[in-house]
Amino acid sequence: MKLLHNPRCSKSREALAALQDAGHTPEVWRYLDESLTEPQIRELLAQLGIAPLALVRTKEELWRELSSDKTLSDDDIIALLASHPKLIERPILTHNGKAAIGRPLENILALLD
Repeated sequence: MKLLHNPRCSKSREALAALQDAGHTPEVWRYLDESLTEPQIRELLAQLGIAPLALVRTKEELWRELSSDKTLSDDDIIALLASHPKLIERPILTHNGKAAIGRPLENILALLD
């Protein structure tokens, strides 16, 4: 069990606390400090069962700057996520070969059932 975690994010802190309250001790991956590689992002997308754009925090100013007036392929988006981990939606729990984005928090808790 691994939690992609940003300690400055309230949703991420809530997810960690909820997991701990439920008796779990996830491995915490501070993905802003140790970025995901493109292969790791591809694996995460497969576990989530989503397209790369669904993993992007599209309201971030950085995303608007990097994507404006461009048509980005899935490979382009994955490369941007690897280069700019701030753009990755959070928190994300991986467990038993599956993953869930914790927005809402119930998504993560459902992954444990």
